[in-house]
Amino acid sequence: MRINKFLAECGVCSRRAADKLIEEGCVKVNGKICDIGQDIDEYSDSVLVSGKKINLPNTFEYYIMNKPKGYVCTVKDDKNRKTVMDLLPENVKRVVPVGRLDYDSEGLLIFTNDGELTYKLTHPKNEIPKTYLVRTEKPVSEKDINTLRQGVIIDGVKTKKCNVRFIENTKTGSKLHITITEGKNRQIRKMVEAIGNNVDFLKRIKIGDLTLTGLNRGETRKLTNSEVEYLRML
Repeated sequence: MRINKFLAECGVCSRRAADKLIEEGCVKVNGKICDIGQDIDEYSDSVLVSGKKINLPNTFEYYIMNKPKGYVCTVKDDKNRKTVMDLLPENVKRVVPVGRLDYDSEGLLIFTNDGELTYKLTHPKNEIPKTYLVRTEKPVSEKDINTLRQGVIIDGVKTKKCNVRFIENTKTGSKLHITITEGKNRQIRKMVEAIGNNVDFLKRIKIGDLTLTGLNRGETRKLTNSEVEYLRML
């Protein structure tokens, strides 16, 4: 098995992130710093990442959380902020969040130790659709919506075409459903800023057709087998 696939299977990180760890010399196989693309025997070779021994999990775990605001999507935070790991039930085995929702955003977040599924859901080439409920600070026009649909420039790069559906106007702004297939840093917020507006509220409500039905803010449950198979088929 390729070393980056092994690390992904173990739930350490995605294959791309594994390659970066290997480039930085953080990964050793049988006591020697390994090379990108190196093959290993996943059952007999000893693999260390930053000095910690890595083993294939006996079983994979899959959870879905309704993330509230005020938590960061990381295992540990160097600023001592609350992380989504603090919300997981005590009996949950070692899993990591799949992708990110920023500190001020909320909504659907998946956790697993299945590296292959993590890779599938997070790699841009797979174009997994993610839908967000967005409330803007000011009303948006039909022209604004069409601009978002066609793509806007953020960080010097034009976003891909996306689906934008007007829901309703609020006292001060508008509610939209925005579905994107990319995952750039703070993408939805930056897209709205590109049309001269700001996001007042942001919640991820769907990944593909998987929703948060039945989960209150801060709650977590196991994904069903059919839900896991659905995500694998996206």
